[in-house]
Amino acid sequence: MKAVRFHSYGEPGVLVHEDADRPRAGAGQVVLRVAGAAVNPVDAMLRSGMVREVFDLALPHVPCYDVAGVVSEVGEQVSGFAVGDEVVAWLPIDGPGGAAEYAVAPATALAAAPRTVELAEAAALPSVALTAWQALFEHIGLTSGQSLLINGGGGAVGGYAVQLAARSGARVTATAGPASRERVRSYGAGRVIDYTETPLVQAVAGERFDAVLNLVFLPPQELARVADLVADGGAFANTVPPGLERTERGVRNLQVFGRSDAGQLAELVALVDAGELKVHVGRRLPVSELRAVHEELAAYQPVGKTVLIP
Repeated sequence: MKAVRFHSYGEPGVLVHEDADRPRAGAGQVVLRVAGAAVNPVDAMLRSGMVREVFDLALPHVPCYDVAGVVSEVGEQVSGFAVGDEVVAWLPIDGPGGAAEYAVAPATALAAAPRTVELAEAAALPSVALTAWQALFEHIGLTSGQSLLINGGGGAVGGYAVQLAARSGARVTATAGPASRERVRSYGAGRVIDYTETPLVQAVAGERFDAVLNLVFLPPQELARVADLVADGGAFANTVPPGLERTERGVRNLQVFGRSDAGQLAELVALVDAGELKVHVGRRLPVSELRAVHEELAAYQPVGKTVLIP
């Protein structure tokens, strides 16, 4: 099969589109014929070696841990899934990913794919939607009527966070750029701040929120200013390391690390099929273009949610 792999850590040039052995299903695993694999910024961190102390990769490594596809082989001790099933999964970050024609997946990570979106584009759902869900309801404990500020509402996690928060009855304010602000507004944000026109802290001067969810990398001093927008005793949740060492005024300081959860993913899929959660894909590219996508990430160019097609 064809796959994109890197044999050593380094710049985007280490990514090679090449022949690789087709994976086989071990006990508790299935093999997927990949329909789509989504790119995440963490993929670039893994490739660079920046997080090698956290994620010990076996090289060569196939990137992209968000995947949608069709089950082509079922290993022993697997129940609930059969050849031909369309599924989505958040694969183990330190295992082989989906930037290939076939990918191996633990059956415990699988959920049936949404029926109402194209299978390839369903790859844009798993890790980002799960991170949004967990940040809002496991970490913050968001409830109806609360005021929530989402810094980075136009991004992949942010788009799902806006939708899920608005659906829960929260009063949502979100930041977004010109290309995404109308989409974010359509997701249910009561107020959208265009950060290219007015800096966030200036735009909400004098206002505080029950909770703030930060999804944007910020220098420590600026991150502290965003955290200061939380009301006394509220919650500041941050998904972008390193985060803050402490917060003041009884504000809960929450560092969010999303995790794969097939049960929660199935609930999110149900929301998609019910028309209550929209899947957004910025663009679709051949998997052979992954190096170019990583070059854009390295140059801090906004690329939108990218799904790779084998």
